[in-house]
Amino acid sequence: AKGYRDYRELLERPEVDAVIIATPPHWHALQAIHAAQKGKHIYLQKPMTLYPDESLAVRNAVRKHGVITQIGTQIHASDNFRRVVEWVRSGKLGHISVVRTFNVMNQGPQGIGHAPKEPPPADLDWEMWLGPAPKREFNRLLVTDAYHHSSFWDYSGGWTMGMGPHIVDLPVWAMELGVPLVTCSTGGRFVLRDDGDVPDAQEVLWQYPNVTMTWTMNLCNSFAWDFGRGQPARRLGVYFHGVNGTLFADYNRHEVVPEGELLKDPTPPPPSIPPSPGHEREWLDCIKTGKQPSCSVEYHYRVDLALTLANVAYRVGRAIRFNPRTERIEGDREAQRLARPQYRPPWKFPEEYLR
Repeated sequence: AKGYRDYRELLERPEVDAVIIATPPHWHALQAIHAAQKGKHIYLQKPMTLYPDESLAVRNAVRKHGVITQIGTQIHASDNFRRVVEWVRSGKLGHISVVRTFNVMNQGPQGIGHAPKEPPPADLDWEMWLGPAPKREFNRLLVTDAYHHSSFWDYSGGWTMGMGPHIVDLPVWAMELGVPLVTCSTGGRFVLRDDGDVPDAQEVLWQYPNVTMTWTMNLCNSFAWDFGRGQPARRLGVYFHGVNGTLFADYNRHEVVPEGELLKDPTPPPPSIPPSPGHEREWLDCIKTGKQPSCSVEYHYRVDLALTLANVAYRVGRAIRFNPRTERIEGDREAQRLARPQYRPPWKFPEEYLR
């Protein structure tokens, strides 16, 4: 296949029906919007975007141009997630008022390490790689892989944007959550001494109309929940805390712990959600039928918006309020400013998709 230095040349080809966007995250929003403008169906790797206004702009562009989209959160296609959704929606757990989501890893103080100062390799167009993101000196760790570039804030949004889309997806799906009304986030860079600049500890709290949800992202400690029973450490997952019991789920399994005798029927509900044909296969099939897949932009923007609002709240250091009617942060000019990226010329943020 022919390679392109500028993706816009590829989008001009009329015989191209669909594109897979697996570029660094700072490119995702603009490339998705440009693809939608050209009528290309889109498989967009997570994170969908890095800023709240990008999230809304991508959603609106996809709506306007009528393209079929799927976000690359492939765990959404798992049988395990389907069984969890059925459990939550069955009502057996009672009212679920608190959800806890988390991802914990231990990079140690050295993190991703340090790269020597050096020029970009001859076969890398560094200006084009940076694109709309802030200009900076070349660092080989930034371009190594997804694991390494998640350590650089302006180009990834940190590990909340790196892992949150997979994990927060489950409660948003299972509980049919909209967008959070209030978002708080705190944390810092306490341990890491590498070339990155993202927080190594970040805590998030989202307030929805009928549920509080939290997110824990740790890069440098051994913390893990295990129900206090000495089971193998759980590094990621979701806890649904209901009146009648708690359900824990990770990618591959789930477990229900009854609250005494309040859980009257501990048997799993019968399967009702059909198996996925495969995350990518579903997208291709939907291109043919004209239906939107299960993890389309229209669905996933709610996950993305929660995560991008969390990063804004972290940066301003206080709670922010989001009005779902106006789709704007209210009463905080600094947060409103940080909700929209400042693209580096000649790239321009497509403001027309927010009007």
